[in-house]
Amino acid sequence: MKSKSTKLGQLFALVLAFVLGLGNAQAAEEYGIFERIVEASGSFNDTTAALEKALAESKLTLHAKRDLIYTDKVQQTRVYVITSPTYMEAAQGESPDTISAQILRIGVYEYGEGKKVHINMGNPTAHAMVFYAGSKNYDKLLAAAKAAGQEIRDVAAKVPGKQVSVQLEPVRSEKALNKYNGDGPAKMMAKFRNWKESQNEVFKDKPENFAAAVARVENTLRASQDKGVEDSSGWRLISKIPVGANAVYFGITNDYTENKCIRINSDFRSEGKAKDAPYPGVDHAPALPLEVLVINDGKEVKVVQYGEMWRMQLYFWDSGYMAFAKNTLIPSIIFSSIDTALTATASAAPAAAK
Repeated sequence: MKSKSTKLGQLFALVLAFVLGLGNAQAAEEYGIFERIVEASGSFNDTTAALEKALAESKLTLHAKRDLIYTDKVQQTRVYVITSPTYMEAAQGESPDTISAQILRIGVYEYGEGKKVHINMGNPTAHAMVFYAGSKNYDKLLAAAKAAGQEIRDVAAKVPGKQVSVQLEPVRSEKALNKYNGDGPAKMMAKFRNWKESQNEVFKDKPENFAAAVARVENTLRASQDKGVEDSSGWRLISKIPVGANAVYFGITNDYTENKCIRINSDFRSEGKAKDAPYPGVDHAPALPLEVLVINDGKEVKVVQYGEMWRMQLYFWDSGYMAFAKNTLIPSIIFSSIDTALTATASAAPAAAK
């Protein structure tokens, strides 16, 4: 007959195995806000050319591309803004304020020693877990988001190199993404707000003035001028994407924001940092551009931008708490700059796109 101590030892071992197994299961269920999908074998130019050819031959829609700007630019990085018609169709009927989930982005960047070229994407699954968390169609939309991610992987697979699936930081569980309101001790900086509460109203109008509100935002953004890495004022309109009949996404950026995002994220990171590639933060290219949304919910039209502290944590929390503490004013500076640009008097006639 086994001794009591032996039985207790076996019980302890079983409990420990269960806990470790549960921990491993939970780790396997974590999702990066970005996912690396290809480690390319060619140069940056060859890789981007192959990717653009594959995109043109696919069912995905390419809306814009942008080479990101930062001081001491020694690594090339480009972001592509795309949508999936299939994914958009699956989300028909969803609340117009959820359209951020539909804006898909691919990054191509030089990374690590030897400036190896990687391709990653803003993970559609992780984004769906944030923006569709409250939908009654959550399971259907999550499946559609996963399918959209596979569409992107299939396109990227045509680029010479090694296909991979690496969840990139920040990495979170589905539960954390569903309730996302900031990270750790910095939740307070984001005011404990979720995505919906973080949609800050710039101005509003009547439902019948939706088209006029869209035109006002577009004209204002086209008239704005990017003033370089040292000046936060002025913006570039990168893309305008209608999503359904009642929402329009405007993708905007400026050199100041790109520079801050890449350099701050790189400051406290060690992995991927090398003498010839000192900015691992280029792998966060799919966090850009920023968004301005025009939403018609049937009761009113709202023009909104996200609270930048909430948004910066969503995409850049892996920069580390010290980076956020050191640069705590930057999100507010960016937010105020966008607000100032949008509340400026729109030009009477649309200016040329920048």
